[in-house]
This record gives sequence, structure tokens and C-alpha cells, in this order.
Amino acid sequence: MNPSFYKRPLLWVLLTVLAGLACFYQPSPSKQDIFHAVSTDEVTVVGQVASFAISKKAQEQVWVNVRTVDGRPAAGRVFARFTHFTPQWKDTIRFSGRLRVPYRVRLPGNFNWRDYLARKKTFVEITSSQAAVQQKAAWPWRMIRNIRRNILDTLSRSFPPQIAAVMGGVMLGERGELSPDLYTAFQDSGAIHLLVASGGNVGFVTLLTLAAGMFVGLRRRSLLLAALVTAGMYTLVAGADAPLLRAYLMAVGACVGYLLGRNSGVLHGLLLACLVIVCISPQAVLDTGFQMSFLATAAIIICLNNFQGLIKGPAWIRFFIQIFLATLAAQLALVPIFTNVFYKVSVTGLLSNMLLVPLASGLMGLGFAYYLFSLCGIGIVLYYPCLWGFSLFEECVRFFASFNFSALPVAAWNGGTIAAYYIFLFGLSQIPHKTFFRRLVVPCLGIAALCWCGGWWWENRPQVFLVSEWNNRAAVVRVQKGTVLVFNDGIQENKLTRMLYALGVRQADWAASFTSDQKPFSRARKTQTAFSEIWPGDEIQTPNYRVRAVWEKRLSKSGYVWENVGYSGREQDGLSYCVSVRKRELCVGAHARFVQLPDGSIIHTVPNDTVQTVW
Repeated sequence: MNPSFYKRPLLWVLLTVLAGLACFYQPSPSKQDIFHAVSTDEVTVVGQVASFAISKKAQEQVWVNVRTVDGRPAAGRVFARFTHFTPQWKDTIRFSGRLRVPYRVRLPGNFNWRDYLARKKTFVEITSSQAAVQQKAAWPWRMIRNIRRNILDTLSRSFPPQIAAVMGGVMLGERGELSPDLYTAFQDSGAIHLLVASGGNVGFVTLLTLAAGMFVGLRRRSLLLAALVTAGMYTLVAGADAPLLRAYLMAVGACVGYLLGRNSGVLHGLLLACLVIVCISPQAVLDTGFQMSFLATAAIIICLNNFQGLIKGPAWIRFFIQIFLATLAAQLALVPIFTNVFYKVSVTGLLSNMLLVPLASGLMGLGFAYYLFSLCGIGIVLYYPCLWGFSLFEECVRFFASFNFSALPVAAWNGGTIAAYYIFLFGLSQIPHKTFFRRLVVPCLGIAALCWCGGWWWENRPQVFLVSEWNNRAAVVRVQKGTVLVFNDGIQENKLTRMLYALGVRQADWAASFTSDQKPFSRARKTQTAFSEIWPGDEIQTPNYRVRAVWEKRLSKSGYVWENVGYSGREQDGLSYCVSVRKRELCVGAHARFVQLPDGSIIHTVPNDTVQTVW
């Protein structure tokens, strides 16, 4: 990539827009949004189905673009669940039910259903048992959805369930019900992205169309038009989500530039596609799939452009070196997302993708060929090649996932560390441009060091997190970065573990229970049970902190804190804990219902939420 590219206005406009959205954009309903119609009464909604239906637990789930509510004009989207009714993409439907705000349990590191829907610009949901089609979709949309349904039905009828599920994922991004062990194997092997329709699929379909067109002798304009039409059809059939739209917009830009005699560059097309998508749907910038798609694609383009001249040898060796470099670039670009979203990094992904990516591309073409042959009644010709090919693909996935180091659990990085990592990675990618690299190395290292130090300082502050989930609570006290104390009162251990990962640690330093019948959080270097291993008056002294066990602190309605002194030997006897750092003391009271800060102020838990404060 020529260094002059980084001076282009489009790049800086896009970076400014993305930074502004990331810092200031918060999804919220518009004045006409259906969100404002939420009440205890049943409403009748008319809207257009905006997605392909997902079947789960005897329900069909879709997003619906709203047009009217009880006959009044409305806007926005609703996530709808239907029983005994299958909504079809692009149909206009009428349905009734009670609107409700999606539930939310906000625990750091854990799935938040309300926030997930908000990132898709959806703020209400509904379950309906009364629905009907008001207007059928236009014939092009019916044709596209029928093609998709016909492909998936053909696969499910012809192949065993697990093979059909994998084929659906590789070909259209719609994986069926994979067994838990196979899904985990795809995650651990670093191949889970192959079960999602991505830009690579669009590129592969475009290249296949170009090859077929050249074979039959199409002229340049006709050839490019046929490629764009075919790729557009595939994009719609596969769901038209962000990675597919990005790749298709890039293909359109490249083809138009070629017809106009201009070579704007693939990365320029990527920037333009990204800018168009975020301008139309600003919430896309918060979507993990969108982030992964653009980061990985940009890293691959920059890496292959910069290091292309260093690749030597026969064509087949250069091919595998390019696959390795592309995989390495994508994996390195996505490390912060793997750590901060999935808390897992696939070590074998570099090796597995060198084999699985080209294999998946070939199998996708074979799968579509099988479907076309089936329409002609000769599918048996490719049945066994498909069956054996996808069985081999599944076994390769299981093989790469079988190593103990195939996927390592990791803790999240703070914002400063992520910024420093990307600055360092960008500088590293410019090594082939020796003059440009020499000018970059000192500024990049300096800015990266400042970002890392800023992140370290920010995370090194003593903090407390009061966690609540229904009737269960916990207090997580950060003494300093890497030193965390946990006082749990019923929160599931796996959820607390993910919370620790989100806070940047893999294991608590010390954990204790409030009562004798509770077990302390087990993922800690040291655990102690109340009235068994620790009693009121006992102290834990370390260089970083001091913990003092006291009789259970309670809070009166007037805000007065008092201790329930005395031991009866019954299970309701409880302890509270006071943590001291740098001569400042914080007390966790009433089974983590509140904390008393060093200045005497009280912080309460909030139902199904996390309260965070610096002390």
C-alpha cells in the first residue's frame, strides 16, 4: 500500500466519523418509533418482514419494519416471535400482541439482550399468536427467498443433519442446529467465521461468474454486469448483512472504476463501503460482526499489498504463503475483539485457516453445483463428493480443535492497550516501505507507550462493582490492576468469571462467603468460608490490601449503618467485609446489597444492573 494512501481525505473523513460514533453515538428510539406505543394493552401492528425467519423453540423469530400501530403511522423495528405462523421476508403482515421493552441484566462480560437489540436499532419486542399476511412481497423478493428456502430444503432432505447444518453455514451463512461439541470445535479451531456468510463468499461468487463468462466469451461490459447481478443475487439470498453488503459495495466500486478506466484501489472501495453503511445505519459501528469484517478485510488488503513483493517461489508456494499472510493479518487485527468479546484466542487458527479457508471455498462451489444438479434430477452425480468433502471438512475442524492449546482463555484489554496495539501493528505493517517506516517508528512507539500508560493508570484505580441479578448479588472489589476480591451472594460462577475477564483478570486474588452455608467463588487464588475459615475480627493482610471480617452490616431506612452482632450457629448469621487500601477503607454490607465508601457515603445495588464507582 503506497504511503500516500494515508493522506487521502476519504480515509480521514471515515476515521473521524467512526471515532465520533464510537464516542458519542447511543442508539435511541426516534419520536415515531414503536417504542413509544409500549403499554399494557394489546396493539395491532402492520409492518414489513425485514429478515429471514429463525426457528427456535416452536417459534418463528424475525425483525419487522413497522408501518402502523393501531392504524396510526409509526416507524422503527420490532423483534417479533410468532407461533403457528411463518413470516416470509419482505411480506407485509398484520399481527397483534403486547409490546414490551426487552429484558436486561447488565453484568459486564455477559450477554445483554436489550443492548443487543438496541445495536440493531430495535427497542421493543412482541410475541404474537394472531398474524396474517396483508400484502405479499413483490415477485423478485419472492423469487430470492424461494431460492434460499429451496437450497436449504434440498440440503436438509439429502444429507445427515450435521452435514446439512455445516453446508448451510458455509454456503449461505445459515447453520442449522449444530451439536454443542461441533460448535465448540469450530470456535476453538478458529473456523467459526466459515459458518457465516462473509465477504469472501461474495468475492468467490464474483470470480466464479467472471470465469464462466470469459469461458463463454462475454464482452467486458456484459461480463462485469453478469458478475454484479450474480453477486447481488447471492448477497440477497444469503441475508444481505454487513459483511456481504461491504463486499458487494466493494465489487460495485471496483467494476465501475474499471469501466471508467480508473483504478481507485481495493482499500479505497472498502473505505467507501464502510462510510456508506455507517451513514445509513450508524448503529452498525457497535456491531461486533461489522467490526470484525472491516478490520479483517483492511488488514488483509494492507498486508498483501505491502508484502507482495517479498513473496518468492513457484506459484503453488506463493499461494500458500499468501493464505498464511492473509490469515496472520486477519488474526492479528482481530485479537482485541477476541479478547474483549469472546475472551478466547485460537492459537491453531493460523494453521487451520491455511487449509480450511480454501477448502471451504471449494466446498461452497461444490455445494451450489450439487443444488443445480439436483434441479436437473442428477444430483446423485455430486452427492458423494459433497458428503465426503464436508465430512472431511468437519473432521479437519475437530482435529485442529483437539489440541490443548487450540483456544486459550484470555482477559480483556483496556482501551489504552488496544490503542497501543493497533498503533504498533500499523507501524509493523509498513516495514517493507523502509523510508516511511523509519519516519513512523519513533512517533508510533511514543504514542503507543503513552496510550498504554494511560490505560494502565485508568485501570489501576481502586474500584468496586455491585452486581445484581434478580435476587442474587455480588461485590467485586478491584484493589489495583490484576488484584480483585470477590464477595458472592448467589451469582452464577460462570457469569462472575466472564465479569472478571471483562475487568482484565482471569482469576480473583481472594474470595469469601457471607454465610456458613455458602461456598465462596472458586476461581480465586485463596477462598474462605464464613464462620468456618474466617470469623468476625479476623484479618487478611497482604502488601496490596487488608481485609477485615466484621459482623454483618445492615442499613436502616433512614440510612443508618449498624452491625448485627452475635453468633447463633444458624445459617442466617452473616459477615461483612471491610477492605483497606492506602489507608482508605470500603465496607461491603448486607450480602452485597450496599457498600460504604471511605467518606461514609452509601452505594446501593440496582436490580439487574451493575453499579460501578471509584473509591
